[in-house]
Amino acid sequence: MNKKRTPAQEKSTKPQQSKTAAPKQEKSAKKPQSTQVKKEKTAEKPKRNGSNSGRSGTKMPKTAAKAAAAAKTTMTENSSNVSDMRQPPARRAVKKTPIRIIPLGGLSEIGKNMTLYECGQDMFIVDCGLSFPDPDMLGVDLVIPDFTFVEQNVSKIRGIVLTHGHEDHIGGLAYLLKKINCPVYGTKLTLGLVEGKLKEHNLLGKVSLNVVAPRQTIKLGCMAVEFIRVNHSIPDAVALAIHTPAGVIIQTGDFKIDYTPIESEVIDLGRFAELGNRGVLCLLSDSTNAERPGSSMSESKVGNSFDALFKTAGNRRIIIATFASNIHRVQQIVDNAVRYNRKIAVSGRSMVNVVTKALELGYLNIPDGVLIDIDAIGRYPSDQIIVITTGSQGEPMAALSRMASGDHRMVSVTAEDFIIISANPIPGNEKHVNRVVNELMKFGAEVIYETMYEVHVSGHACQDELRLMLTLTKPKFFMPVHGEFKHLKKHAGIAKTVGIPESNIYIGEIGQVIELDGVSMKKVGTVTAGKVLVDGYGVGDVGSIVLKDRKHLAEDGLIIVVATIERESGAVMAGPDIVSRGFVYVRESEELMTEAKNVVKAAFRDCEDRGVTDWNNMKMSVKDELSGFIYRKTKRSPMILPIIMEI
Repeated sequence: MNKKRTPAQEKSTKPQQSKTAAPKQEKSAKKPQSTQVKKEKTAEKPKRNGSNSGRSGTKMPKTAAKAAAAAKTTMTENSSNVSDMRQPPARRAVKKTPIRIIPLGGLSEIGKNMTLYECGQDMFIVDCGLSFPDPDMLGVDLVIPDFTFVEQNVSKIRGIVLTHGHEDHIGGLAYLLKKINCPVYGTKLTLGLVEGKLKEHNLLGKVSLNVVAPRQTIKLGCMAVEFIRVNHSIPDAVALAIHTPAGVIIQTGDFKIDYTPIESEVIDLGRFAELGNRGVLCLLSDSTNAERPGSSMSESKVGNSFDALFKTAGNRRIIIATFASNIHRVQQIVDNAVRYNRKIAVSGRSMVNVVTKALELGYLNIPDGVLIDIDAIGRYPSDQIIVITTGSQGEPMAALSRMASGDHRMVSVTAEDFIIISANPIPGNEKHVNRVVNELMKFGAEVIYETMYEVHVSGHACQDELRLMLTLTKPKFFMPVHGEFKHLKKHAGIAKTVGIPESNIYIGEIGQVIELDGVSMKKVGTVTAGKVLVDGYGVGDVGSIVLKDRKHLAEDGLIIVVATIERESGAVMAGPDIVSRGFVYVRESEELMTEAKNVVKAAFRDCEDRGVTDWNNMKMSVKDELSGFIYRKTKRSPMILPIIMEI
């Protein structure tokens, strides 16, 4: 469980360096210093339920719930004045030192979130995530941002700031740190998860990891970054208030407003309101759930569902699949396991790693004797076991998928199993999840999922929460981030309903350079950006041509033609032989293969008659003749690979 920090810790603004940090930094990077934002009383411990600071003599409500209600009332009853409410007192617009925002990922897509901020000769990076490959990216393991622009400006990079520990925000970090060496800042759990990734890439001890906490501020060149607590589906998530010469820019990171969070620490709405009252230049806000009306449900609702379902399970073994990083969810499973006298076993590499790290850092509380090794589950009756596993997205190699296919080393699914999938399918994964559910049900197991019961809640803000964030921060400019284009567009519409002029709303694109000078927000250029594909140890060596070849092979198979020719005359001395893979079963298509061989022989004779001895011309002739014949006979277009040897 999270431990509350002392007032002294709350006031501290100096990030702690991880024990694994390398003290040396690249010479080109300035040494970041810890500092407080000038003249701002950010060191005071925030009141848990909001702030008493106000605007024009109006006090903020005492509780976060009242703050939300008050914000809604204000928006409804005073909609005619909302534009005036959102803008600071009239003053003469003065251009200031420009700040540039350069998104390298996370716009018009789900995943690989990465943003650069630039002020003069100083830059820093916010997050460096990954995304999963599209269905047509055959053989690709994951996708990361293009780091070309970062490498070109390595001397300006002052640090990397992380908002939380989800893969779409930290999954690409190790690949980036192989190219640049700069300090990394994040909360304790976030950096704990980063350490595991650095260890996998042999970078542990070579990177400066600096632990920060909410209400702390660090100095990165001419910019200062303040960390603000938010609620999300992983502990230790933070938003960023970036104090720049042009004004304050707030990047929310992934967030929701949970008034009854599992970790007992509510989102720091008071600080958002305080910054809003002082003036926010621009807000970059999470758009994932911009299409969903109302508010997201509290994570505690899932715990209540688990309680009811555990009763329903009776004497059956319980298997629960969820996201490995959702430590709040795991804690609620543990709490109910203790209540019903069950042991907990964990399956799946990422689940084991996260649970181990969360226990080590104190973010997960499991009483002694409750957690057992997966190898030991056979020693206990079914009604005393809960297995927490990966595979909630139907990933082929995840633990739940292996259970569904009967390939799991320790868990054999039977009719005596009660299985809960505590997650929503990510768009594109629905077929994979349905396949797993069907296979599990064929064993006779009962399977519960989100459409049947409240076993999952989102970690992202819905429309009412997004409106509240806009109303509290009162930004002059607004840029929706973190979502597909339809999410960004919907979020932009929400911003207009609370009084932000359409001219002050900017829907950006990856690779754009967006400049803010206190007066305007506009695109001033573009940089190299896009997708880099990771396939095994290969990073960036799989491009569109390789993917096209893989798709061709997957759809129609391969035919290899092997022949030996005489160097001078071009006469065929041996062969041609034809080998087929993924096209037809040769033994059942002997007539077709014989005809194909005759077509190839005719192509070689034609080359010989015309005096063609150049290998490339001979290969093209064979390829053209054979592909035409195969298509006429089968209406298929396999890849044809001629191999010619000479003597």
